Amino acid sequence: MKSFGKPPQGERLERLHDLPLWDGERLRNIHPVLPGLRDPDAPRPTLRDFFCGDENRTPPAPLPARDPRSGWARKPASGLRATWLGHSTVLLEIDGFRVLTDPVWGQRASPFTLLGPRRFQPVPIGLRDLPPIDAVVISHDHYDHLDYPTIRALAKSKVPFVTSLGVGAHLESWGIAPSRITELVWWQSHRVPGTGLTITAAPSQHFSGRGLKDRNQTLWSSMVMAGDRHRVFFSGDTGLTTEYEVIRDRLGPFDLVMLEVGAFHPSWGDIHLGPANALAAHRLLGGGVLMPVHWGTFALATHAWDEPVEDLLKLAAPSGTDLLLPRLGEPVEPVEHREVQPWWRGGKPAGNRRSMEREPAEAAVADQLGDQLPWPLD
Repeated sequence: MKSFGKPPQGERLERLHDLPLWDGERLRNIHPVLPGLRDPDAPRPTLRDFFCGDENRTPPAPLPARDPRSGWARKPASGLRATWLGHSTVLLEIDGFRVLTDPVWGQRASPFTLLGPRRFQPVPIGLRDLPPIDAVVISHDHYDHLDYPTIRALAKSKVPFVTSLGVGAHLESWGIAPSRITELVWWQSHRVPGTGLTITAAPSQHFSGRGLKDRNQTLWSSMVMAGDRHRVFFSGDTGLTTEYEVIRDRLGPFDLVMLEVGAFHPSWGDIHLGPANALAAHRLLGGGVLMPVHWGTFALATHAWDEPVEDLLKLAAPSGTDLLLPRLGEPVEPVEHREVQPWWRGGKPAGNRRSMEREPAEAAVADQLGDQLPWPLD
C-alpha cells in the first residue's frame, strides 16, 4: 500500500544512525520524562473503545467554517496572520511569505479509505484554491500530519518541503523530487531559497511510524518559522518537556505559539500535551499568543470532541493567557488580541446528539479484535 510510505535508506539512514536518539535499532526519546505525565495504572484504550465510542466523540453537526480567500486577498497589516484549516493544518503568513503546516486534506487519518478516524467536516477550502505557498512544513510522519492524498496533490506543484529527518523517504516515494525536500535534525535551520523565511527543527517528546514494523524509524520535531520580524512556534505532537525552556532561550521569543491540545489520555500523557500541559508548555516557551491546534477535526482519543478546547478555556482564564481561537478558515492576526468567542458551541441540538456511526469495516475490525489491541498502535 503506497500510503504506508517507504523506510529511510542510504545516506538518509546513515544520518539517522548518527543521532544521539538512535539506540541501535530505532530512535527514542532521551530527555527525562517529567513525573506524573503518564498514569501507569490507566489502561490504554483498545480498538473496541476507539471505534465504539459514545456519541460525544463527534460534533452534532459540521462545525462552522469560513472561506478564507477574501481575507487572504488583503495583506496582513501586522505582517503575521494565521488561518486554521483544521487539526494541525495552518496557513501562516509571515512577513510576506506563506507556510503551510502539516497539510491534511484527506478524509481519514488512516492508511485505509474505509477504516480509521474520519473528518468531522471538509477543509474550508480546496487545495487547488490555496494561494501560492513558499514552504510546506511537516513535523512527523503520523497519518494525521502526513497525508498521502494531500502530498500526491502537492507533488504537482513546485512548493518545497521542510520536514524531520527520514520523512523525506515517504515524500520521495509519493512523487516529491529530492531537490524539493529538506530534512532537518533538532536545532538545524534552513533558509528557504528566495524568501526571508528560516525554519528550524526543535525537540519534542513523541514517536513516529506508519505501520506495525516501522516505529521510530523517522524523526519527530517541533518547528519554528521565522521571518524578518516575526517568529512562530509549532509543537507538532509532543508531551510536556523542559526542553521548551531551551527552545525559548535559543529560538524565542515567539509572536504566536501553536500547541496541540487534543487526543490526550492519562495512559499516553508523556507523548501528547492536552490542555493543562499545553498551558505549562506555553509558560516554558515564554508566552506569546497561544493558538491551540490538533483538535476539532478527528476523533483520535476517547474524550469528547470539544473537551480539549472547553478545558483550555477554563484553565487559561485565571492566568489571563492570550488565546487565539479562530473559526475554521478565518484569517486572524495575533496582534489583534481578539476576545475568545466559543463559536464551536453554536448549533448544538438541545436534545439528542448524533451518535458515532460505525461503518461496516470499522465494526468488523472492532468486533474481531475486541480488547486485544491497544490504541494508539505504539
